[in-house]
Amino acid sequence: MPETSIIIRAFNEERHLPVLLDGLAAQSYRDFEIIVVDSGSFDHTRQIASERTHRLVRLTRHDFTFGHSLNVGIQASEGRFLAIVSAHTVPAGMHWLEELIKPLRDGRTAMVYGRQSGDDRSKFSEQLDFQRTFGVADRILTPPDFFANNANSAIRRDLWEKHPFDETLPGLEDIEWAKHWMEQGFVVVYAAKADIRHIHDENWSQVRRRFYREGQAAKWIGVLNRRDLPVALVQEARRTAGDLRRAAREGKLLTKTPEILRFRWEKLRGTCAGVLDGAAMDNPLKRERLFFDRRSRAVVVRGPRDAAYVDIELPEIRPGDVLIRVAFEGVCGTDLDIYHGSLGYYRTGLARYPIVPGHEFSGTVVAAGPRVENVAEGDLVVAECIQGCGDCGPCQRGNAIGCSQRAEVGVMGRDGGYSEYVVVPGRFVHRIPPEVSLRAACLCEPTAVVLKALRRLDASTHGARGVLRHAVIGAGPIGHLAAKVLSLRGESVTTFDRNEGRLSVLKEAGIAVSTDLAALADFDILIEATGDVGALHSALSKSRAGATLLLLGFPYAEVPFNFESIVGSDKSVIGSVGSSGEDFEEALKILARLSPESMLSEPLPLAEFSRAWELSESGAGVKTLLRVDSTAR
Repeated sequence: MPETSIIIRAFNEERHLPVLLDGLAAQSYRDFEIIVVDSGSFDHTRQIASERTHRLVRLTRHDFTFGHSLNVGIQASEGRFLAIVSAHTVPAGMHWLEELIKPLRDGRTAMVYGRQSGDDRSKFSEQLDFQRTFGVADRILTPPDFFANNANSAIRRDLWEKHPFDETLPGLEDIEWAKHWMEQGFVVVYAAKADIRHIHDENWSQVRRRFYREGQAAKWIGVLNRRDLPVALVQEARRTAGDLRRAAREGKLLTKTPEILRFRWEKLRGTCAGVLDGAAMDNPLKRERLFFDRRSRAVVVRGPRDAAYVDIELPEIRPGDVLIRVAFEGVCGTDLDIYHGSLGYYRTGLARYPIVPGHEFSGTVVAAGPRVENVAEGDLVVAECIQGCGDCGPCQRGNAIGCSQRAEVGVMGRDGGYSEYVVVPGRFVHRIPPEVSLRAACLCEPTAVVLKALRRLDASTHGARGVLRHAVIGAGPIGHLAAKVLSLRGESVTTFDRNEGRLSVLKEAGIAVSTDLAALADFDILIEATGDVGALHSALSKSRAGATLLLLGFPYAEVPFNFESIVGSDKSVIGSVGSSGEDFEEALKILARLSPESMLSEPLPLAEFSRAWELSESGAGVKTLLRVDSTAR
């Protein structure tokens, strides 16, 4: 049984938790265990905790309060001393834990809290507040000097068993606990040598929400009320002046003044709202938003030729929804059409900016809402692009493209895979089989598009197999996959393109290639897979009488056309777009047999999306890939 249990509360702390655990591993005092209490993280926090700590305790976001998470963690622990530390902190030295625990050996001490300091990511004013709050000398606190801070504290288990942390408070559960025992004759000790760096890299909304919670909690435990707000206002004014003087001494007045004023404003605004109102704590949804930040880094196209890599707020997970951590995203021509403003949906008003593009992604289910039965947390998955309502006539006939209420992931009505996380209805999600890698699974959607198109072609040719000659115009991703699927079926196929590099990949796979479009007259079936007007014109004009043209390129520009050339030459033209769940399932079954890795470029980080788009437009390689999750392989 360890003497000390270290309790760490965590939510989406994959960036900070490993650094904290490294710091704990370096401590001179070794008689401890580590318990992480996770409150619904959807990043890699739980995996890190499972691999590197003694125990992982899981809560749902709906059950979280600071006090409840600590009580649950302590219940799962064994030590007689309980050290509590925030997941986004790191010990400043190897003796941190020893110095934090030492005062608890005195029977008069109920609680110890240690020194905190900021780092370069902390707001300038908050760094100064740390210095004002946590000095360099030890202190013994007695009433009415009620203070403690559970970002860096330690308590006695025997006292916790008599008075657990208050689970109803939205914050300041540490001060309530300290106040309770100080009023019983115990003392709280400030141990200046028990030093941590506290990393607060919050945006302004998070700063405001934090002080709102603390203002509400301070009112509930009786250490702050309406009458105290004028004093708080004066204090913040004085601190603002002090911050500005400090910035001037350091030669940072011009650069830091806006941040100083904003921090003081958001702190005062949040505190006053918490004391005066606090109604947000009565609304479960708003309450969760006060505790949890559901940000995701994503590429947002805000308008034609206007895209940026920014933070977005993830939508709530509704019943039937799943949250997917995106691993890889394939760059599609549609993504570029959205960026350039050339996609018809946006010209007609059917779709609107802003949009997170991307519909060729793979990833891992990290959370599932109620009524999701086909996938579970931890499953490796892909998601359909075209998502119909499921109830209308076209949806009932398996033709979601005809649904007037449909969404298309990353295209229209639903954000897509150029994001660390994406929320989609679970009924459109499919498990990836073991033989298909996460990288290769990005090709599931374009493969499904090809399979649907070939189904439509089969209906036109009455399922004739092995006797028709196929020409695929374009050796890009769609053309490449079309040629490979046809070859897999034993069909005669030749692929046409000007890009010798792309043709060489198919040639190595044993598929005939050509750069001479004049030879199109030799084929029964022509599959146009570029979306280029010139290629379309060649297919229409050079194809033989009685030929069937399958149009997979998207979009084509508006061009004048005389249908007499179709009717007079007995030709058939078939258009196809998107795919269905049936096509996705078939794509996942055959994808490994299509040698998908030969198509894929070395992935670029999501932040380098602009470079990926340039590579894709240049025709370098076959499929340009983005690695969204840096740990994905």
